[in-house]
Amino acid sequence: MITVFGIVNCSTVKKARAWLTEHGQSYKFHDFRKQGVPPEQLALWVQAVGWEKLLNRKGTTWRKLDAADQAAVMDAASAQALMRAQPSVIKRPVVEWDQGVTVGFDVAAWVARV
Repeated sequence: MITVFGIVNCSTVKKARAWLTEHGQSYKFHDFRKQGVPPEQLALWVQAVGWEKLLNRKGTTWRKLDAADQAAVMDAASAQALMRAQPSVIKRPVVEWDQGVTVGFDVAAWVARV
């Protein structure tokens, strides 16, 4: 079963969910805002793709953080603490496939998976 993690109003998450539906892929959706970030999943994602890829430094949430909070993110542990406290700083969508984890919406990479 495919699980899509993200925020329901995120335009990239909307595109990803629409793409899965259009391609006949059933999936579960986990909304970070309503259901939170599962700590055990977050640790697995960091292991699978690295905290640097998971942390969205280009988004509004990151840019709104003060410089001290940004500077405090130096490793996997500090990045995970921020991602648990501010789920919208996680690059979206995070997708758990039968064969691994992806971050972001990349049609070419997704075609290879379905």
